[in-house]
Parts: sequence; structure tokens; C-alpha cells
Amino acid sequence: MNVAVLGANERARAIARWCALSGVDVRLHTTEVTTVMDSVDIVEQQLDESERGGDRQYIEGTTSLEAAVADADVIIDTTCSDVGELQTRLSEVEALIGEERLVATAVPEVSVTAAAAGLRHPERAVGFRFQSLDESFVEVVLGEGTDSSALAQATEFVERVELEWVPVRDVPGGASTRLSLALETTAIRLLDEGVAGVVAIDTVFKQRYGAAIGPLERIDRVGLDTHLDSLRSLSESFGPQFEPPPLLSTLVDAGQTGAAAGEGFYRWEEGEPAESALADPTIPAAEDENR
Repeated sequence: MNVAVLGANERARAIARWCALSGVDVRLHTTEVTTVMDSVDIVEQQLDESERGGDRQYIEGTTSLEAAVADADVIIDTTCSDVGELQTRLSEVEALIGEERLVATAVPEVSVTAAAAGLRHPERAVGFRFQSLDESFVEVVLGEGTDSSALAQATEFVERVELEWVPVRDVPGGASTRLSLALETTAIRLLDEGVAGVVAIDTVFKQRYGAAIGPLERIDRVGLDTHLDSLRSLSESFGPQFEPPPLLSTLVDAGQTGAAAGEGFYRWEEGEPAESALADPTIPAAEDENR
């Protein structure tokens, strides 16, 4: 199997790394020579550090779109977040490949159905939505016109590169994003309503579900501003259930955007949460000594 990854960003490098580790030839493409070669070097360094280096296959970079996709079985775009731009890109790709090749977008903000409208054969388009580039899990997004052949090709690809996967319809947020946002937003509302403190809420979740980190710590790591943007986007499609809690907006406005800022729901030291940055609502107020 040969895979062409259009882009040289973090998402493109993650896909290239999974391919190479699984014995799949992969080619990175972007128009800047330095950028694409630097990305190849980064992936190679990551592969050298991997415990699964024995079955590595060939990885290269190119600035030629034709060279990138010519013999590729799967073409994955990781760069275009604008629908019109992506339609143009996929149309250019389609002119260079055979009808049986799979075309995919790995940009979560873009509708697969809308992107496929730029193709003569929209039935061959799918999406790959990664919840996290640190996790080997992906949603295979099916557009309105995606056919069974494209799904079979997508299945073959994700299983070949050893990713856990589920099929989902082409709707905003898919399954994993909507589930995680709903959970994390409930945690913020518990805090906002004074039900429990930051540490307590995360501890309950970790104990109940055996998770490594709690929802509030996860939001801190991702960024409160990113979480807020995601909620605002989904609330446009699904209404009040994804309306941002007032506390989240207040913290973002105050610059408490999480680990990168040093403070969010937690205060952070050396990349780890040190203590809660917010008052614990369950700690009783001290009695007035003069009463």
C-alpha cells in the first residue's frame, strides 16, 4: 500500500509515522522544500526512537503534487480548512489519479460531503477525524455520497496502519468530539454550580472510569479557549446543550486558558497541574471570631 499525505503539519507527520511504523510506504507533500524535508526529518527521528522500528518502510517528501499522488492508493489532505480551497485541491488530485483511489480529508472542521462536491466521483471521498494525535484512534467519516467501496478502502487503510476506528456519519463534531465536549462541559457546570471543587470533580471521574486524567485537567491541557471555540461552533448546530458555561467564558476572558498560560482550572508548574486555581466551593467559610 502507498499513501500520499498532503501537508507537512503535525497531523500530516502523525499519519506518516503511523504508516511507516506499519510497513506502509508514505510520501509527504507541500510546496516548500525546506518545510517538507524538515517534516520528513522529524518523522524519521520519531521512528528512530520507536520500539517498532524493525518493519519501517519508505518515507519521503516532495513538492510535486503529481509525484506525491501518482502511485498512491490513499490520498489524505491535512491542510485545507476552507471548503472552497479543499474542493479545488481534491479536484486537482482527482485529475492525477485513477477512479479506484481513495481520497480523504483529515481536517475535522470540514464537511466530507461539502468537500466531495468538488469531485467528479464524490462517492470515493471519506474523512479521517482524529480525537488526539497522541492516540491511535480515528473516526472514519462517511459523506452523504460515500459508497461501500470507499468504506472498504478506508477500513483496509486504518487497519493496515493499526488504528482503532469507528464509522460515523458526516455531522458536526462526529461522535467522539461531541461525547467528550458534553462530558467536559458537564464538569465545568458542576464547578460553576458549586457542586464540587476542581480536584474533587477530576478525582470522581478518574475513580469512576479508571481514567488517567480528569475532564478539567484535560480541558486545561487542550486549552480553555479551544474548548470554548468548539462549544460555540457546535451550539450553532445543536443549540443549548452545547452553550458554553459562563465560568468558561469568564476564565478565557481573564487569560486563564490552561496549561500553556500557566493557569486555567489548575495552576501549572513544569507541565503538570500543581493545585486548583479556583476556590473550592465545598470548604466551609471560617467562623467570624468576633461573633
